Amino acid sequence: MHVEARMSIRDWPEGERPREKLLALGSEALSDAELLAIFLRVGVPGRSAVDLARDLLSSFGGLRPLLEADQRTFCAERGLGQAKYVQLQAVLELARRHLASRLDREAALTSPGLVRDYLSSRLRHLGHEEFAALFLDSQHRVIRYESLFRGTLDSASVYPREVARRALELGAGAMIFAHNHPSGVAEPSDADRRITERLRQALALFEIRVLDHFVVGDGEVVSFTEQGLL
Repeated sequence: MHVEARMSIRDWPEGERPREKLLALGSEALSDAELLAIFLRVGVPGRSAVDLARDLLSSFGGLRPLLEADQRTFCAERGLGQAKYVQLQAVLELARRHLASRLDREAALTSPGLVRDYLSSRLRHLGHEEFAALFLDSQHRVIRYESLFRGTLDSASVYPREVARRALELGAGAMIFAHNHPSGVAEPSDADRRITERLRQALALFEIRVLDHFVVGDGEVVSFTEQGLL
């Protein structure tokens, strides 16, 4: 067995311990395994928390599959369990709410990266297609995020009348749409283009602008506006 595996993290040089390293250098300096080890807190007999974290990352195939694993799959792994699953879901939701609170304080058009990150955090992990929207006021500040439709998305399953009705209820002056492609490919389809144009035309009747439509894939988010499609 490797010497490091027999040692407790407390026996490591201080500069190599994940917690101390984070405090000294910042969280961005830590590897995925080191960050996960801080979350795990303890290892298992014969394995430090960092060793366990490395094993888990290897078993799941990376950080994202681990973070997005369902409860049964997550809890079946050695060193994990229901308590850790609950803690992880709380951490992930806190991260989403943090992004949302930052977005609430800023105009959407002045924070395109933040908008992209927030929409990706809401949609990227879903195993089904979901169509959502950011309702914005006349100053392009966020009023609300809402999921509008789910399932196989085409021009027959997205209803511009319902979207317009909700926008008027919320007093929206502009909107940003987003939906995910569970296949992982973020390239907009012909159906995506048709849906966006129908929504743009319907909302224009009420002087509500469509500012963008994001397609969320696996690690990639494509903007209709940046692609010249809107």
